[in-house]
Amino acid sequence: QVQLVESGGGSVQAGKTLRLSCAVSGYNFRGYCMGWFRQAPGKEREGIAAVFGGGFSTYYADSVEDRFTISLDNAKNTLYLQMNSLKPEDTAIYYCAAQGHGTCLADNEYKYWGQGTQVTVSS
Repeated sequence: QVQLVESGGGSVQAGKTLRLSCAVSGYNFRGYCMGWFRQAPGKEREGIAAVFGGGFSTYYADSVEDRFTISLDNAKNTLYLQMNSLKPEDTAIYYCAAQGHGTCLADNEYKYWGQGTQVTVSS
Protein backbone atom coordinates (compact mmCIF):
# COMPACT_ATOMS: atom_id res chain seq x y z
CA GLN A 1 0.00 0.00 0.00
CA VAL A 2 1.44 3.35 -1.06
CA GLN A 3 1.53 6.05 1.60
CA LEU A 4 2.75 9.62 1.32
CA VAL A 5 3.05 11.74 4.45
CA GLU A 6 3.99 15.42 4.23
CA SER A 7 5.58 17.41 7.01
CA GLY A 8 7.42 20.68 7.51
CA GLY A 9 4.66 23.17 6.92
CA GLY A 10 4.08 26.13 9.19
CA SER A 11 3.71 29.87 9.48
CA VAL A 12 6.58 32.14 8.50
CA GLN A 13 7.20 35.73 7.51
CA ALA A 14 7.86 36.77 3.95
CA GLY A 15 11.44 36.23 2.88
CA LYS A 16 11.98 33.24 5.15
CA THR A 17 12.51 29.61 4.25
CA LEU A 18 10.79 26.28 4.85
CA ARG A 19 11.59 22.74 3.81
CA LEU A 20 8.78 20.33 3.21
CA SER A 21 9.30 16.59 3.41
CA CYS A 22 7.23 13.78 1.97
CA ALA A 23 7.94 10.35 3.42
CA VAL A 24 7.00 7.63 0.97
CA SER A 25 6.36 3.96 1.64
CA GLY A 26 5.27 1.08 -0.56
CA TYR A 27 6.36 2.79 -3.75
CA ASN A 28 9.07 2.36 -6.35
CA PHE A 29 10.31 5.73 -7.57
CA ARG A 30 11.68 4.50 -10.88
CA GLY A 31 9.96 5.35 -14.12
CA TYR A 32 7.50 7.90 -12.82
CA CYS A 33 7.33 11.49 -11.68
CA MET A 34 6.95 12.66 -8.13
CA GLY A 35 5.71 16.15 -7.57
CA TRP A 36 4.67 18.93 -5.25
CA PHE A 37 1.37 20.69 -5.71
CA ARG A 38 -0.35 23.45 -3.82
CA GLN A 39 -3.85 24.76 -3.45
CA ALA A 40 -4.59 28.23 -2.18
CA PRO A 41 -8.03 29.19 -0.87
CA GLY A 42 -10.47 29.64 -3.72
CA LYS A 43 -7.98 28.47 -6.33
CA GLU A 44 -7.36 25.28 -8.23
CA ARG A 45 -4.56 22.97 -7.28
CA GLU A 46 -1.40 23.74 -9.22
CA GLY A 47 1.73 21.77 -9.89
CA ILE A 48 4.82 23.63 -8.77
CA ALA A 49 7.71 21.18 -8.89
CA ALA A 50 8.36 17.65 -10.06
CA VAL A 51 11.17 15.19 -10.38
CA PHE A 52 11.52 12.28 -12.78
CA GLY A 53 13.84 9.35 -13.15
CA GLY A 54 14.97 9.12 -9.57
CA GLY A 55 15.90 12.78 -9.55
CA PHE A 56 17.72 13.22 -12.84
CA SER A 57 15.17 15.60 -14.29
CA THR A 58 13.33 18.39 -12.51
CA TYR A 59 10.47 20.64 -13.54
CA TYR A 60 9.20 23.88 -12.02
CA ALA A 61 6.31 26.24 -12.44
CA ASP A 62 7.32 29.77 -13.35
CA SER A 63 5.90 31.04 -10.08
CA VAL A 64 8.47 29.16 -7.99
CA GLU A 65 11.46 28.64 -10.26
CA ASP A 66 14.66 30.12 -8.78
CA ARG A 67 13.10 30.09 -5.29
CA PHE A 68 12.05 26.46 -4.73
CA THR A 69 14.12 23.32 -5.16
CA ILE A 70 12.78 19.79 -5.35
CA SER A 71 14.97 16.87 -4.43
CA LEU A 72 14.67 13.14 -3.86
CA ASP A 73 16.58 11.05 -1.35
CA ASN A 74 16.20 7.50 -2.63
CA ALA A 75 17.94 6.00 0.41
CA LYS A 76 15.45 7.66 2.77
CA ASN A 77 12.45 7.30 0.44
CA THR A 78 11.76 10.98 0.96
CA LEU A 79 10.85 13.81 -1.38
CA TYR A 80 11.78 17.35 -0.35
CA LEU A 81 10.79 20.85 -1.34
CA GLN A 82 13.17 23.59 -0.23
CA MET A 83 11.30 26.88 -0.32
CA ASN A 84 13.34 30.08 -0.15
CA SER A 85 12.31 33.73 -0.30
CA LEU A 86 8.74 32.88 0.57
CA LYS A 87 6.00 35.30 -0.42
CA PRO A 88 2.47 35.77 0.94
CA GLU A 89 1.14 34.38 -2.35
CA ASP A 90 2.87 31.08 -1.53
CA THR A 91 0.28 30.54 1.20
CA ALA A 92 -1.49 27.27 0.43
CA ILE A 93 -1.89 23.65 1.36
CA TYR A 94 1.03 21.75 -0.14
CA TYR A 95 0.65 18.18 -1.36
CA CYS A 96 3.11 15.62 -2.58
CA ALA A 97 2.10 13.18 -5.27
CA ALA A 98 3.53 10.00 -6.77
CA GLN A 99 3.32 7.88 -9.89
CA GLY A 100 2.97 10.72 -12.30
CA HIS A 101 3.58 10.83 -16.03
CA GLY A 102 3.33 13.24 -18.96
CA THR A 103 4.19 16.82 -18.09
CA CYS A 104 4.56 15.86 -14.39
CA LEU A 105 2.95 19.16 -13.34
CA ALA A 106 -0.75 18.36 -13.90
CA ASP A 107 -2.68 16.84 -11.03
CA ASN A 108 -4.66 14.46 -13.26
CA GLU A 109 -1.35 12.81 -14.18
CA TYR A 110 -0.79 11.43 -10.68
CA LYS A 111 -2.17 8.39 -8.92
CA TYR A 112 -1.14 8.76 -5.27
CA TRP A 113 -1.48 11.77 -2.98
CA GLY A 114 -0.55 12.81 0.51
CA GLN A 115 -2.92 14.56 2.90
CA GLY A 116 -1.22 17.94 2.61
CA THR A 117 0.55 20.35 4.90
CA GLN A 118 -0.36 24.01 5.44
CA VAL A 119 2.09 26.77 4.61
CA THR A 120 1.20 30.31 5.65
CA VAL A 121 3.38 33.28 4.73
CA SER A 122 2.67 36.63 6.32
CA SER A 123 3.85 39.98 5.04
